[in-house]
Amino acid sequence: MHVAIAQLNQVVGDLRGNAQGLAAAIDEGRRGGAALVVTPELSLSGYPPEDLLLRPAFLDACARELAALATRVHGVTALVGFPEVRHGVRHNAVAVIRDGAVAQVYRKAELPNYTVFDEQRYFEPDGTPCIFNADGVRCAAIICEDVWFPAPAARAKVAGAQLIVVPNGSPYHTHQQALRREQVGARAKETALPIVYVNRVGGQDELVFDGASFVVDQTGAVAQQLPAWHETIALVRFDGATPKHVRGGLDEALEPHVYHALVMGVRDYVNKNRFPGVLIGLSGGIDSALTLAVAVDALGRDRVRALMLPSRYNASFSLDDAREMAGIVGVRYDEMPIEPIFNAFLETLAREFGGHPVDAAEENIQARIRGTLLMALSNKCGSIVLTTGNKSEMAVGYATLYGDMAGGFAVLKDISKTLVYRLAHYRNSLGRVIPERIITRPPSAELRENQTDQDSLPPYDVLDAILEAYVERDLSPAEIVAQGFAAEDVRKVVRLIKINEYKRRQAAVGIRITPRGFGKDWRYPITSAWNESEGVSPSRGDSPRPM
Repeated sequence: MHVAIAQLNQVVGDLRGNAQGLAAAIDEGRRGGAALVVTPELSLSGYPPEDLLLRPAFLDACARELAALATRVHGVTALVGFPEVRHGVRHNAVAVIRDGAVAQVYRKAELPNYTVFDEQRYFEPDGTPCIFNADGVRCAAIICEDVWFPAPAARAKVAGAQLIVVPNGSPYHTHQQALRREQVGARAKETALPIVYVNRVGGQDELVFDGASFVVDQTGAVAQQLPAWHETIALVRFDGATPKHVRGGLDEALEPHVYHALVMGVRDYVNKNRFPGVLIGLSGGIDSALTLAVAVDALGRDRVRALMLPSRYNASFSLDDAREMAGIVGVRYDEMPIEPIFNAFLETLAREFGGHPVDAAEENIQARIRGTLLMALSNKCGSIVLTTGNKSEMAVGYATLYGDMAGGFAVLKDISKTLVYRLAHYRNSLGRVIPERIITRPPSAELRENQTDQDSLPPYDVLDAILEAYVERDLSPAEIVAQGFAAEDVRKVVRLIKINEYKRRQAAVGIRITPRGFGKDWRYPITSAWNESEGVSPSRGDSPRPM
């Protein structure tokens, strides 16, 4: 027997286009000799469709497209994920299609309701075993989260399955690939059945899906591994229900996967939303440099424009480095000095500002001038502005509302500052695009004389370690201090995270690559009297660059 794994990139809501892509994949699998073609979770609707699932018209359209697609399936069995309405109840379902009709339906048992998942809002569980025959092998379908629990696979085994197939919509994060293999391997060992794990690929708003589909044998060993970050249709050979082992594996290195995630996230967000291109405010610093590299790799140089918007505080080498990088990657590059506009603001505000020291107000005016100019060009030409701020900055509010936060898509939103540097080195290892001085110079917002980020923040290696412990691992401030971090640093960082929630709520959507990003899986109140860091050390200091 041959099974075709269709690792596809669907578009949420493009039912007709998705159905055509599914028909083409099913036909390709049939022509290759497959008895069974498996497509990802909710492959007809795209994943995740979110509140589209609450629209009766959307669900009706899904049912019509599924029925029409089924009439095109002959000579092969296909699994197609779709949102089903049965007896007035919605299910996350997979259709078993053969001989021009939907022959059976499996309905998901385990509905995830954590981090980025909210399936209990939309679906009701079922989990009744669904056993079907493919070339003499009794196969069972379960869906995504089902494989993370023993019961669905065990029920399939009791119902007579010889092979389990799992359509998935599993988003990428830095630990997810290993976690998937661990869980799927455990289910295979428990049931002594091989498992075919099929994941989607592509970007959907803040989520990125890496594909990386695989097959394990009845011992849990990986028999075949598909590539990450690429659409593909692959054939898996079975002797009866036993998969043939194929050499190959998945590179475990962090930087290539994260960089691919950023490239795919930008490409799909821009293309699926039909933007002609992107605009980037290039500063001569590391964050905008990495954002530019990602954008060019995602879209090509002709769809990327970089603008340098210098003020009196920009060092001459910042302009030199920005010009050099723009020349290396070959994008259109323009310089638009903001000094005349800045002076006009200061003159207009001179009476109000009189008697007050120069502070963050003057710094933020510069950032907001830049944001206004970039958004004006975006409105005029239709290209979307990519913001360049990183996770470390967004965590502690080291960013300006309506200034450097202005834009439509945040490429580095879930990338810590230390990871920014690692990704810059990785990209240069593939071919130099980022000038070395951009990587080696101390980071600075360049909004006042001789400014560096460490004037306001702990060193980034310290800051990022505290953020990872508090944001991603939920450690308490006391537990973080016990790991050896200075109590004052921990208290300051935790306080800044708390008081800058209002900024994160107003930030552009951005690509999630960690187990917890500042998006769907971070839902803290803006107004809150809870202070977890009380008692860690005395409170002092204010948020850097407020508002």
